[in-house]
Amino acid sequence: METKRVWFVTGASKGLGFELVKKLLSEGFRVAATSRTVDSLISTIGEASENFLPLGVNITDNNDIKSAIAKTVEYFGQIDVVVNNAGYGQIGTLEELTDEEARENYAVNVFGTLNVIRNAMPYLRKQRSGNIFNISSVGGYSGNFPGWGIYCSTKFAVAGFTEALAEEVKDFGVHATVVYPGYFRTDFLNKDSVKTPVNPIQAYEAARNSEQAHLNEINGNQPNDPVKAADVLIQISKEKNPPVHLLLGVGTVEFLNNKIDILKKDAQKWESLTVSTAI
Repeated sequence: METKRVWFVTGASKGLGFELVKKLLSEGFRVAATSRTVDSLISTIGEASENFLPLGVNITDNNDIKSAIAKTVEYFGQIDVVVNNAGYGQIGTLEELTDEEARENYAVNVFGTLNVIRNAMPYLRKQRSGNIFNISSVGGYSGNFPGWGIYCSTKFAVAGFTEALAEEVKDFGVHATVVYPGYFRTDFLNKDSVKTPVNPIQAYEAARNSEQAHLNEINGNQPNDPVKAADVLIQISKEKNPPVHLLLGVGTVEFLNNKIDILKKDAQKWESLTVSTAI
């Protein structure tokens, strides 16, 4: 019966979400998949079937999410694994991005994920089992990418509340994992997927160089396979004690070690001032 668990995957019409849904269906899992339009799911994955429920969902609308999860439970009788994958990249320095651009990235990447958690947990809590995978980014652990500050901060938020979520739900037999993918060969960096600033400021040379490198050089040359990422998530979902933090992809360990080194060096250098505040 293991292969009959019900997965709820957001952002499933392309990228990691798409590859995950395909892999799940090929292995006999039951899957509810969401995208902004149901047609995008039907055209890429297929019509609704015994094991597949495509759902058009506005991730930023709490009531829409609530309805989608209710439909999933009604259709399959349960919900077991939630994958919060929906999101997009927003390039731009903190000065040049408008309030609207920044808030929209948070609306999708942060509050969209919270909408799913809020409405899935009553079912998971009642059945006292389940997994929640919140897809962050290696940029949600290490934010020193010029021109990616808002995006990285949304993914830091996802990592932070997943840590709290893991503690909140463990007494109900539910596991929460924040996933930090590195560079995967998907369409995430395609010009029609990632958003660039409406009003770029050319003085930010490092940000402009980073933007062009990601769009023109890294895109299409990412070193990681999203199909293999799907395999990892399925394996982790079967673990009795899955990790709260999961680095995913070659290159992510280097980001981990570099961040640890930076924190240690700063802490050691300024330790005398750190402890100087004691009463």
